[in-house]
Amino acid sequence: GPLSERRLMDVRLGELPAWLATCNFSPQGLLGGMQKAWSSYYDKYINVKRGGPAGITMLLAGYCILSYSWNYQHISKASFLGSV
Repeated sequence: GPLSERRLMDVRLGELPAWLATCNFSPQGLLGGMQKAWSSYYDKYINVKRGGPAGITMLLAGYCILSYSWNYQHISKASFLGSV
């Protein structure tokens, strides 16, 4: 397709200056680019079509690990004092 319609990741290094020259750097163009980037991020990571228990499981596992690491010194001191 035309160079102006390609995404940044699809542009070759030699074509980068020409691609940048086709970009719209006005406030409206920058706002449109930010909206497009947010929309693609939202569709890829937040608004997934196939959800399942994996996302919630990872969230809970991360919470457990983080909570344990925050309380590790307190837990280790309590278990040491209890064994004496």
